[in-house]
Amino acid sequence: MPQQPPLSVEQRQRWLRFVEEHNPQIDPRSLRLMDELRMVAHLLYQINESSLTDAGLSYAQYRILQVLLFIEQTSDDKTLNPSEISRFQGTGRNTVSGLIRSLEEQGLIERELDPADRRKFNIRLTATGRQLVTQHAGRHLQIVDEIFRVLSPEEMEVLSGLLGKLNRQALEWREHAC
Repeated sequence: MPQQPPLSVEQRQRWLRFVEEHNPQIDPRSLRLMDELRMVAHLLYQINESSLTDAGLSYAQYRILQVLLFIEQTSDDKTLNPSEISRFQGTGRNTVSGLIRSLEEQGLIERELDPADRRKFNIRLTATGRQLVTQHAGRHLQIVDEIFRVLSPEEMEVLSGLLGKLNRQALEWREHAC
C-alpha cells in the first residue's frame, strides 16, 4: 500500500496554527514530532514486513525467531519461555502465544516441558527455524543499515539519546496515568 506524501510546508503551518488556536497551552511542535515519529515507525514496520515476504514470515514472527537464535548462541539454557519472549518483544503474552502457535505449526520452533516446573514449557528453534532466520537475517539487517545510513554516526548518537529520553518520559507517564 503506497504511503501518503507528508504534509507540505504550507499544510504543516496551517496545522500548527489550527492547533495553537484550539489548544493554546499545547506546543504544536509536539504534535508534529509525534506525527513524524509515527510515520517513520510505520514505514519501518512496512519495510520490515516486506523484507520477510519471501520467508513467509511476519516481522513479529521473525523477531521471535531472531531472539531465540540470540539466546541459543549466547546462553547456557538455549530456550525461552513465553513470558520471557513477551518481555523481549515488548508484546503482550496473548499476542506472543498466537505467534508461538503459528511458528510451531510451520515447524520453525518446538515446545518442551520445563524440567524444573512441569506446568511450564520452553521454546527452542528447530533446525528449519534456525536456517530460515539465519538466511534472512543478513538481508533484513542490511535494509535497516541502509535506511539509517542517511544519518552520520554523531546524528545516530543524538537521535538514540533523544529517543531514549522520550521513551523514559512516556514510560513514566504511562506508569502514573494507568
